[in-house]
Amino acid sequence: MGDQETRAALDRHWEASAAGDQDAEHEIYHDDVITDYPQSGERIHGRDNLQALRSNHPAELTFTIRRILGSGDLWITEYVIDYDGKPASTISIMEFRDGKVAHETQYFADPFAPPAWRARWVESMPLI
Repeated sequence: MGDQETRAALDRHWEASAAGDQDAEHEIYHDDVITDYPQSGERIHGRDNLQALRSNHPAELTFTIRRILGSGDLWITEYVIDYDGKPASTISIMEFRDGKVAHETQYFADPFAPPAWRARWVESMPLI
């Protein structure tokens, strides 16, 4: 699978995620995918478990993609997941094998107010 095909598969994945189409969202994954959530110390084995976990999420979710970068077998998506109105900046690192995701690591970060001490070196950027 070339970079254009992988990017198209990622676009379909994120569109399906945003639409709540669980079947289409999980087409991108190998049956034996491993998904890691380092911050909570959780590992999900297999597409069926991943889809079941996501299908039972109690919050209403919306997704805003900020950017997708990658080539070959390594792709990164930077996005914001809104959980019932509370945004979390998120990074998804996807490692592909034979055109499907074999390993994904997701990092989640809650927004925070910038500390005053560094105000003279920074400028505000829009929060999504």
